Amino acid sequence: MNKKIHSIVPFLSFVLLLSACQPQNLARKTSEKHNKKITRIFLIGDSTMADYTGDYDPGKDYMKVRYPITGWGQVFQPFFAKDSLASLKPAITTDSVQVIDKAHGGRSTRTFFQEGRWRQVYEQLQPGDYVIMQFGHNDGSEKHPDRYVNIQGYKEFLRLFVSQTRQKGGNPVILTPVARNYPWKDGRLENVHGEYWKAPAEVALEMNISCIDLNRLSMDYFTEKGQDFTTRHYFMNFPAHTYEAYPEGQKDNTHFQPEGAKAVASIVYREFKKILSTQKK
Repeated sequence: MNKKIHSIVPFLSFVLLLSACQPQNLARKTSEKHNKKITRIFLIGDSTMADYTGDYDPGKDYMKVRYPITGWGQVFQPFFAKDSLASLKPAITTDSVQVIDKAHGGRSTRTFFQEGRWRQVYEQLQPGDYVIMQFGHNDGSEKHPDRYVNIQGYKEFLRLFVSQTRQKGGNPVILTPVARNYPWKDGRLENVHGEYWKAPAEVALEMNISCIDLNRLSMDYFTEKGQDFTTRHYFMNFPAHTYEAYPEGQKDNTHFQPEGAKAVASIVYREFKKILSTQKK
């Protein structure tokens, strides 16, 4: 563990203290300014959640340079079609829901904060918005010191995102990291995230916020589908000359093809609806 990471923890504690000292009526004043008829859901996280279309690779054609890689956040918006919004009441009563996917490949909680990506979200947040956060894949990658953060730091950054979401009158939701397509044992997909699986749930319990255990749910779902089906249909595994962006084929058991992204997005939506059903207007 390098000294740079250790120095972040007390810094974050200071940031959290400042957040707690903000005027209590800030959210109310902001609400008075914004009589909006839209509920926004911000997604923050890593490549498994990212939207690879639009400005992800500025000036490049997604279908030529990236497809079929698909983050589950990329296919989350269709679940909030107008004819489905009635089922989200009374928690969401606005005319529409907008998913704003700010997740980006290779980012841990630490680099997402340090690069100013969280600040961009924080400055846009309005009362009633949701922030769904899913990290862990890169936080626990010790072989990549540029993104790695230990468990203590991982929790501190999650606490920061939660606290500042609340400060702006938003609703934070923590996810455990989605499963990778390994290791399989006796026909069952097992956990690859170590303690980075438990940490988000522990922070959620500590701070009394909602948590979706996406790691467990996705492991169970992929196990039900079986290793062969999951590998070929859900993850980025295919032979050469199948897609223009991957002339030599691909063997990637972390990132999703469209079918896998939709499956994961469906799991998150189902659990998100359960969370909303427990909230009062």
